Amino acid sequence: MLTIDKIIPDSSARRAGLKQGDRLRRVNGAAPEDLLDVYIAMEKGPVRLEFQTEEGLAVTLDVDTETTGDPGFVLTHPDPSCCGNDCLFCFVHQLPKGMRRSLYVKDEDYRFSYLYGSYVTLSNLSAADFERIVALKLSPLYISVHATDEAVRNRLLGRHAPPIMPLLTQLVEVGIDIHCQIVVCPGINDGQVLQRSIADLYRLAPRILSLAVVPVGLTRFRHNLPDLQPLTADDARRIVRLVEACQADYLTRGGSRFVFAADELYLQAGEDFPEIEAYEELWQWENGVGQIAQFRIDAEEVLHEAEALETHRVHLITGLSFYPDLSCFVQRLRERTGVDIRVTAVHNYFWGERVTVAGLLTAGDIEAHLSGCDPDDVLLIPDVMLKDDAEIFLDDVSLVELEQKLGCRVLKIESHPWAILDALEALADGETQVVRCGPMGEQCEWIT
Repeated sequence: MLTIDKIIPDSSARRAGLKQGDRLRRVNGAAPEDLLDVYIAMEKGPVRLEFQTEEGLAVTLDVDTETTGDPGFVLTHPDPSCCGNDCLFCFVHQLPKGMRRSLYVKDEDYRFSYLYGSYVTLSNLSAADFERIVALKLSPLYISVHATDEAVRNRLLGRHAPPIMPLLTQLVEVGIDIHCQIVVCPGINDGQVLQRSIADLYRLAPRILSLAVVPVGLTRFRHNLPDLQPLTADDARRIVRLVEACQADYLTRGGSRFVFAADELYLQAGEDFPEIEAYEELWQWENGVGQIAQFRIDAEEVLHEAEALETHRVHLITGLSFYPDLSCFVQRLRERTGVDIRVTAVHNYFWGERVTVAGLLTAGDIEAHLSGCDPDDVLLIPDVMLKDDAEIFLDDVSLVELEQKLGCRVLKIESHPWAILDALEALADGETQVVRCGPMGEQCEWIT
């Protein structure tokens, strides 16, 4: 039975008298198997939810999200199905002790793929799972392919997995849309193997909506793990050029570029980024595809809107990869607002110098770079460095703990230019709480 984990204030669930710990017994008269049944039912239209309170009372809540909006409750999250793979590049295997506990969970769950866009290999998909995907029309799904060559894919996954192409074909034939990714490991699934994989997957377009090609991520904690090589600049250039050649072909043939190279590949290759239009619907945004192009568009809009402000010195931090773009934007924003804004590129001593993205920075590395902050300074932390719905860094240090160590105020913001401007404006107005902004600066508010 599903349990309420959280009730949103001033919601229909709150007004109905529901509270944390109450249980959801039936959805339209049937016992739900898990979260999927609840969300799918609410997506389809009006739904009757029957709860049992901790005191044993029955509460019925009629929900129509189109007219009444979100009912205002969050159900306890289910434990994910565990991954049975032994991937050569598995990030969990590259973790030291003492990290945030949730990082050690190896999940492989088609439900999370549908709900949250988590990538799965489908190596543990049962016949019953497949039937449920079809019955509930769980589309789109996000699938890690890595290679369509069976031998190469099995080597990468560290196990004998079901052939991926027949499985993908079955899914698209029953109307399931798919987004795919390939994590490129030099000498294993690049070159002709990559070229073949792209071509094989394109044959299932347009049901396969997009394919992201991303570089393998290697930390310094690879003792007793398979010997993998990081991508060189030449490797990255070859991949970018292959992807762009495929894009030109597919755009002519089918009206979509289909395959997209991660921003990190362009940075490693030293190649110019495509215009934002080349990323089409930004399907692979969460995979680091198109983020820099979108940042540049948003940055110009922010600079057009920015006006003179007065506030304390503000620090921004980022990884080495994004530093050039962020520092260029901040220099111009400083000129527009008059605010002393400083950008620090944080070297990732914890994971190793090969890791250059902001999302993998730890509180320890941030502290090492900003130990000389003035008490009146404000440090803005992008939310990608913290756990979703929490304020915990990868090394299990909280935002409050970092604030105490640095001796200055530390605020979490979303990772886009509008959030930076909104934070500056709120600080200038004397606000003191954490700023939270919607995508592209929409619906910004300061939480009290």
